[in-house]
Amino acid sequence: MSHALRPAVNCSILFTELPLLERPAAVREAGFEAVEFWWPFTAAVPSDHEADAFVSAVQDAGVQLAGLNFFAGDMPGGDRGLVSWPKRSDEFRDNIDATLGIGERLGCRAFNALYGNREDGHPAAEQDELAVGNLRLAAQAAARIDATVLLEPVSGAERYPLRTAADVLAVIDRVQAPNVGLLADLYHLAVNGDDVDRVIAEHTGRIAHVQIADAPGRNEPGTGTLPLDRQLTALENAGYSGWVGLEYKPSTSTTDSFGWLPRERRGLPTS
Repeated sequence: MSHALRPAVNCSILFTELPLLERPAAVREAGFEAVEFWWPFTAAVPSDHEADAFVSAVQDAGVQLAGLNFFAGDMPGGDRGLVSWPKRSDEFRDNIDATLGIGERLGCRAFNALYGNREDGHPAAEQDELAVGNLRLAAQAAARIDATVLLEPVSGAERYPLRTAADVLAVIDRVQAPNVGLLADLYHLAVNGDDVDRVIAEHTGRIAHVQIADAPGRNEPGTGTLPLDRQLTALENAGYSGWVGLEYKPSTSTTDSFGWLPRERRGLPTS
């Protein structure tokens, strides 16, 4: 890999062989300096004890929290966010302060809001209007800690309406908040048939966070056919200097799946 972008290990898809609170220390042991998580609790508002335990696990490991998802419902059950769901909108709103509170304690400035699947019984326009309002609320709250709300295209979820960068940017344009940005997951974009090179060339200035996995398979770089190194280099050359979330399913063990990235490129000093 020729670019110099900073990797962050997504601990909701990597190191899943370990209890969640042990994963940040494993990331540090592997030589990385940053982690990201999907929402790490089962409820929209965790207990103080749960929140404190999570914050301590990240702090004690000595890693940076580079990204955190807002509560997205039952992800294993197929949910993909609550932002546009009329019947669960209140849960998303209750979750805003919980998510930002944890992020503020850990110095995190990027929060991913999964949009939500299309719901039977509610017109798409109604869901979209609700989403815009909820994203504005999240952006206003995030602005208080100088943070950004992320919105991403997703693949593999048939009822999730945001599939391309253009889909997401259209929503962001409606929200009209300066701190809402595109999460460019190069895997999701490629699998959905988006023109990733064109997205990078035209919209790097609107990309607030990047995630990667190879395709097919959603495994580590080098297991598929995506030109990730070239695309990350293009992002860097176009001015992106943020984190690159490693959000892939390891094809072997998590530790072995880092073989594509030399230890001196992972973030922590190797001496």
